[in-house]
Amino acid sequence: MSEENITPNEEQEIVQETQETVASIEEQLKEELQQEKDKYLRMYAEFENYKKRTTKERLELYTTASESVLIALLPIIDDFERAIAQLEKQENTEQLHGVQLIYNKFKDTLSSKGLEDIVIEKGSAFDADFAEAVTQIPAGDDMKGKIVDVIEKGYKLGEKIIRYPKVVTGQ
Repeated sequence: MSEENITPNEEQEIVQETQETVASIEEQLKEELQQEKDKYLRMYAEFENYKKRTTKERLELYTTASESVLIALLPIIDDFERAIAQLEKQENTEQLHGVQLIYNKFKDTLSSKGLEDIVIEKGSAFDADFAEAVTQIPAGDDMKGKIVDVIEKGYKLGEKIIRYPKVVTGQ
């Protein structure tokens, strides 16, 4: 067909078909663009999650890398505390002062590495999430289910408990 033989109706149909074709191609391109945007956003979100996760893991590794060393040093802290208690009973102030200086320096060094005491008071309610009951003893009504004595102190490294305090509870 030559352009001279096209009727106005045929020309209108051709224009309409061309517009429909362009519109359908435009729809397809918009759809593909939206799919690519979704892929990009998902990949970006996955990468951000990966960065957060690895940063968190690295931080946890850093804070707990010395965990086994600190656990091995806990009995030394206990020995220092027993030695201080004995020297206080004997009223040997010179030796007590020397041992306390060493103990305080040792304890400060461990605290700087993230070691913290778990503070449990006598008479407070027993919570199995933060303490280990070694035994129960008969107690008055006011001490039932409460901590009567702390046998061994507990410690945590950051937010992780590395040794639960051992306590005696009232029955």
